[in-house]
Amino acid sequence: MSEPTESALFHRTPSLTLAGARKAIVAAQQSARTHGWKISVAVVDPAGQLLAFEKQDGASGVTIQVACEKAKTAALLGEPSKAFEDFINNGHPSFLSTPGVTPLEGGIPVIVGGVVIGAVGVSGAHGENDSYVANAAAQAVEEAVK
Repeated sequence: MSEPTESALFHRTPSLTLAGARKAIVAAQQSARTHGWKISVAVVDPAGQLLAFEKQDGASGVTIQVACEKAKTAALLGEPSKAFEDFINNGHPSFLSTPGVTPLEGGIPVIVGGVVIGAVGVSGAHGENDSYVANAAAQAVEEAVK
């Protein structure tokens, strides 16, 4: 039996950098400020590990952990955290037992070239508004690399 080639031994997965995470946070904060929303925003890598975080003055304390968990959920699912919330709301409560995911709207994956390179989670603007801000943040990164 021959030895596996280097490419067979590991994946080269692209991931957001700190600069990319900061770009997302700036875009999220600008979007929230435009609407007068006080938010927390978290940016994670593809494995859901925190890269950067910021809480606006006046944002509720609960938004800290919620933003982080929404981002992690979007990264792990590879789709918006709302999809997971929809599973629960559409009669699949067993999904609540899935470890490490939060079924709340406001987490958006950052996708470049069809690959999830991280995710953004926003909390404090409530539901659709959290997703609106997170989308603005993800799009800022996605457009910057085009």
